[in-house]
Amino acid sequence: MAKERIVLGWSGGKDSSLALRKILAEGRHEVAALLTTCTEGFRRVSMHGVRCSLLNRQAESLGLPCRKVFIPQNCTNDDYERLMRVACLEFKAAGITQVAFGDLFLADVRAYRDRMLAEVGMTALYPVWGLNTAQLAREFIRDGFRATLVCVDSAKLDGSFAGRAFDESLLNDLPASADPCGENGEFHTFVHDGPIFRHPVACRVGAVVQRGQFHFADLLPGTTGSRRNKQRKQHTTKNTP
Repeated sequence: MAKERIVLGWSGGKDSSLALRKILAEGRHEVAALLTTCTEGFRRVSMHGVRCSLLNRQAESLGLPCRKVFIPQNCTNDDYERLMRVACLEFKAAGITQVAFGDLFLADVRAYRDRMLAEVGMTALYPVWGLNTAQLAREFIRDGFRATLVCVDSAKLDGSFAGRAFDESLLNDLPASADPCGENGEFHTFVHDGPIFRHPVACRVGAVVQRGQFHFADLLPGTTGSRRNKQRKQHTTKNTP
């Protein structure tokens, strides 16, 4: 029997990578494409601040096409829903009726996604929903994934965490108030190596910049250093990275 084709909501980060690994391991679905929201003008993954050039390299290493939805700067919720609806209807026209997400436990986010998809006659999958985030974070590291914190919300976590590798040292340094997977928006990551990748996505940490309460680590495409991003440069600016 042919596997059902689905789309995976893809941020380039840890949770969507874990969702993809689980989908591949279970073998019931075929991921037809990744679906990523990017910001016009900046050409970066929305909220994460990762360059589209690195997103492209990541998708190539995964062997999957990436459908980018470009949203305007200072995007309203109406704009977001309208643009996402267009993308979802394109997939539905191709016979795809399910979208998977890497959400872990935020019930309001799940309800929002379910409502959005129901409006276009689609449904959602949540492969890693309800899993223990402390265990999941350590499994992610143990299983050979490599990631860097690319965005930190300083209202929830000290901005100095931006640019750090997602490793045991980081988990040990997180305050008790922070979820180990950053599910409450404390931080976002970019995954550049792991068991689901054909090869590492070479990158290095550039400047860490601040925009409002958010600290962004600007990842630069590179040929070395994808596994050992140790050095960071930090300064404060009002510009988006």
